Amino acid sequence: MYAAIWRVLPGPLWLKILLACVLAATVITLLMTFVFPWVDAFMTSQNSRVG
Repeated sequence: MYAAIWRVLPGPLWLKILLACVLAATVITLLMTFVFPWVDAFMTSQNSRVG
């Protein structure tokens, strides 16, 4: 899968690296902003006391 993404990215090596970093940062931002909070609403909270 990663090889397919790498082949689709245009330009020389330095541009591919830059675009891959931007793509990864975008995916992580979208996950942290929308997906994880949505999933958290469906997870049960288990509060436990240690000590």
